[in-house]
Amino acid sequence: MATKIIWLLRSGLALGLAVSALGFGLLPLRQSSAAVTGGVHPGPMSRAQAYARAEALTELGRKMFFDSSLSASGMQACASCHDPHHGFAPASATPIEMGGPHMDQPGLRAVPTLRYLQAVPSFTEHFYDSEDEGDESVDNGPTGGLTWDGRVDHGYDQAKIPLLSPFEMGNKDESQVVASLSKAAYAGDFKEIFGQDVFGNAGDAFQGAVEALSTFEQSGADFYPYSSRYDTFLAGKGTLTAQELHGRELFEDPAKGNCSSCHLSEPANDGEPPQFSDFGFLGLAVPRNMAIPANNDPDYHDLGLCGPQRTDFKDRPEYCGLFRTPTLRNVALKKSFFHNGYFHSLRDVVSFYATRDSDPGRWYPKNADGTIRKYDDIPEAYWGNLNQDPPFGRKPGDPPALTESEIDDIVAFLGTLTDADQLPGPEQRAAH
Repeated sequence: MATKIIWLLRSGLALGLAVSALGFGLLPLRQSSAAVTGGVHPGPMSRAQAYARAEALTELGRKMFFDSSLSASGMQACASCHDPHHGFAPASATPIEMGGPHMDQPGLRAVPTLRYLQAVPSFTEHFYDSEDEGDESVDNGPTGGLTWDGRVDHGYDQAKIPLLSPFEMGNKDESQVVASLSKAAYAGDFKEIFGQDVFGNAGDAFQGAVEALSTFEQSGADFYPYSSRYDTFLAGKGTLTAQELHGRELFEDPAKGNCSSCHLSEPANDGEPPQFSDFGFLGLAVPRNMAIPANNDPDYHDLGLCGPQRTDFKDRPEYCGLFRTPTLRNVALKKSFFHNGYFHSLRDVVSFYATRDSDPGRWYPKNADGTIRKYDDIPEAYWGNLNQDPPFGRKPGDPPALTESEIDDIVAFLGTLTDADQLPGPEQRAAH
């Protein structure tokens, strides 16, 4: 926590400043209260005050994160879907979670992790990487933003989504959230930070709530510890096995896995640990998951960047079928993969990459006449948007991009990306 505060203060930003470069951003603490939310936010602060406020907001956000009373059902907390023991991703293997006032409303997408979101940049339709060793004039296309379709940029906007979603925590409006907050055991802490009369203005109180949640979700020890074996290896303080090292080579080899073309595995030019994502958008043609109730409607398609949950690009067919590249940190903990949770095995995920086009019958259903219904979750009009870079782009019957043993090696390497706090304890290791 102290490291985070020092970093923010050195950059001239007290905790709470909109940090667009981190993809989160909290409300400015140095604006006048009238310019923000009617007295909820303080004016100029000393370094000690900023530190104390950051600590208080983090602890308040932590309490809220685990509080199921903030949901309309009284049964669902943020932690219900973002389990801290599973890298702040779901503990279950179900592709979607149930929510709503009666916990009977199915979601539409797999729940992503909340770890390592601090480095996600704000969404831009045209991204030029100034740190790229190549041509800086190359447009890398849509990049950044939070959620699978990048429709919000900041942590406080992301925090609003589950609180008010009809198939998540199910509150009908901000006032319902605030009413629950006013009855919480930590209501006194909330008033201590935001003012004794804060619950008299639902808008102010709700903004304070999402500020606290997003502050907690930026706490380094919880959300970006960089404590994996791979981090230790990069720091020169640890080793990887021969299999893991070979897996890393395959992961980075453009002619083999080519994974690092999107899941960046080297430290940034400024020495920041690798995020294992370039935050760009790709079309991968993951098979349609009929375990998602919405997919029972043959006319329904989740097309990511062009909708239906994101609406500003709904008339941009060149963006249909594209989803933001997630980080691979803690990926070995996951029990469902991709935006629709179709896969439940990391080995199957790597195998899909290696054989999507060379052996489509392995992954896609067949039509009545026996032909393969390739890319069955993407209307054919958008097939031109699908990624064809290696290991994709092969023809049916071609040898796969990776052998079975090479797939095993990549999976072994991905296992080194699990944070230390997520690994089994000494007793569990002994039992294994």
